Amino acid sequence: MNGAIRPQSLRGGAIKPDLRDGQKVISFKEHLAKKEPTKFDSLISSGLLTQTELDTAITEAREKQREIESLLMERYKIAKKDIGESLSSFYKCPFVDFKDRIFIPPELVKNINLDYLKANYWIPLGQNGDTVEVLIEDPYSFQKIKDIKQVFPAMNIKFYVGLREDIRKIVNFVGAHLDRNAIKGSIAVILGELATADRERGEETTESLIDENDSAIVRLANRIIIDAYEAGASDIHIEPNSDKRETVIRFRVDGNCYEYQKIPPSYRRALSSRIKIMARLDIAERRKPQDGKIRFRMPDWEIELRVATIPTSGIGDEDVVMRILAASEPLPLDSLNMSERNLSKFKEILEKPYGIILCVGPTGSGKTTTLHSALGYLNDPETKIWTVEDPVEITQYGLRQVQVQPKIGFDFAAAMRVFLRADPDIIMVGEMRDKETCEIGIEASLTGHLVLTTLHTNSAVETVIRLLEMGMDPFNFADALLGVLAQRLARTICKNCKEQYRPTKEEYDSLARGYGEEASANFGTPYDDTFVLYRGKGCDVCKKTGYKGRTALHEMLVATDEIKRLIQAGATVAEMLKVAKEQGMTTLVQDGIIKCIQGWTDYKQVKAVAMK
Repeated sequence: MNGAIRPQSLRGGAIKPDLRDGQKVISFKEHLAKKEPTKFDSLISSGLLTQTELDTAITEAREKQREIESLLMERYKIAKKDIGESLSSFYKCPFVDFKDRIFIPPELVKNINLDYLKANYWIPLGQNGDTVEVLIEDPYSFQKIKDIKQVFPAMNIKFYVGLREDIRKIVNFVGAHLDRNAIKGSIAVILGELATADRERGEETTESLIDENDSAIVRLANRIIIDAYEAGASDIHIEPNSDKRETVIRFRVDGNCYEYQKIPPSYRRALSSRIKIMARLDIAERRKPQDGKIRFRMPDWEIELRVATIPTSGIGDEDVVMRILAASEPLPLDSLNMSERNLSKFKEILEKPYGIILCVGPTGSGKTTTLHSALGYLNDPETKIWTVEDPVEITQYGLRQVQVQPKIGFDFAAAMRVFLRADPDIIMVGEMRDKETCEIGIEASLTGHLVLTTLHTNSAVETVIRLLEMGMDPFNFADALLGVLAQRLARTICKNCKEQYRPTKEEYDSLARGYGEEASANFGTPYDDTFVLYRGKGCDVCKKTGYKGRTALHEMLVATDEIKRLIQAGATVAEMLKVAKEQGMTTLVQDGIIKCIQGWTDYKQVKAVAMK
């Protein structure tokens, strides 16, 4: 072929290449047919990547001895989902991503050397009858297929394709899980050991002589943390009930608490003291609250826990609450389940060169996750981004991330003053807790910086009033404001047991009332024979609850010229809300009802998190 490939677009739309074979113009599809197919052809044909970019990435990956998929995600901002779709298309098998709650039957891997699996980038995922499901980096590798068939003779093999990095993580996770089960034992076994030790010592008092340094207490504390992490819990609650009743341990999963275990009251102080030692707190101080952090390490993974101890009724008793801060990668902005209008408006204000964007909601409503997704959307080599957080929960390559240290006076306001001298393009502030931080944030947004931050308020419009009540100048604030995104997290219906059902007219009318009489035209779904809602029947996957996981409900207020005028004029919440709705804003409840109709959640969950 004598001509050259000259793509007219990098990633913004369809590629229109000028491919010439002598004097004959050929299509891009015909060009691909003339060359050897590659596993990234789908990225090129869909306009996410150019051939030149791919060639450059291949060369750089070879020179730096890196995986090309990691380089494409990092340098060219190609989403893992898109790379997975390209690999799936090429290898003609499903793509599997790493999930740190993955379960692989131990009998499938117990006789396979894990170092061998890591070196060869494959691992069995499960078995269905006489078929073994195998995750592999290259399903076309003759040697690896031969090895797999030797490990699983007389079995059919169903292949899945995955990234090398994800396969390594899965192997490491499985190895750590097997080690923990072999070494640590179940919590029932540990409690049995404690009871046996007490009997051997002839304990007759309500307080055991077993202390916080006893190996069984150490393993008990570790086991609680490990089980909470594997259950997907966000919080662990240890609740003593005097020396006569058992101490209750509860986990919060998907926003709801459930009882995990009860332990004898005689071990309550030893357990709390052990956790305080892990968090480097004063074990002798039981009269006042203490705060600390635990960095919990296993051979192949690490989590951080934020610890709070609170004195409660009973002599020397104290509750312990631990929040699990599992370091993770940011979610792509398109995967936050925003409505089309909210997503387009959010992207629109993110692309502004300066101003302030607020993400608001109660504690645990996913604000930090949303802001990190926004930063992932903005993160590129030409942009300098500083973040100040308490604590740093999500890490991103390319961001300069700072954790506040209040004990030495390094708070959010102090960090922002430093950032303004460090040549930032974008600043993310974990939380605007006081007037000084708010003022610095608004000042930064008016002097050429894009500022993203969070605030604890109930709705998007109430956020504006809250900041004005904190003493912000209405004219400066109106000039700086780009938009406010309010959100909540609602439990989602379990995908494993989700079913359709025909709701009653009363249920439909309840949805319509919740959406609002004045907005009934936007409800968009009449009550007829085709109208269905969804519910979970309850299964082992969701522990018979019918719910598994959570999704976000959003309320996107865009600071239009009319909204800015209302802010400067000191308008009420009702006045601003009326104008925002006229301009297309859907409230949290309305967004939730739309997600009910789409099958994500149900009205009960929407009312639980979004209605006052």
